[in-house]
Amino acid sequence: MKENDISYIIRGIVFKIHKKLGPGLFESVYEEVLYYELKKARLKVERQKVVPIIWDNLKMDKGFRADLIVENKVIIEIKSVETLAKVHYKQLATYVKLTGLKLGLLINFFEDNISEGIIRYINGKLD
Repeated sequence: MKENDISYIIRGIVFKIHKKLGPGLFESVYEEVLYYELKKARLKVERQKVVPIIWDNLKMDKGFRADLIVENKVIIEIKSVETLAKVHYKQLATYVKLTGLKLGLLINFFEDNISEGIIRYINGKLD
């Protein structure tokens, strides 16, 4: 399955979750439900995966934690904030770069219209 196929499935699940739960809950709630639904869809999902940093050929295990990584191809960063800040976009870009993945999704469940809350970062740029 390609990144765009995985992204399509993720988007459908995000719409379903947002429609049922609405905006404004804690990020951890959306992460829990999204993880459950992705597993239910028979996708391989890693949650709160520690991603090490390589520095001077030394692997440092205290890199960062990825909210969700789906099928080893798509990284998801979940937010539930009134307004996304520049740092959120930069965070996703850095996560994509450090994992070597092509596609990252920044999902802000706080949005009334969830379509506006899904940001794609693919091949080094916002889509």
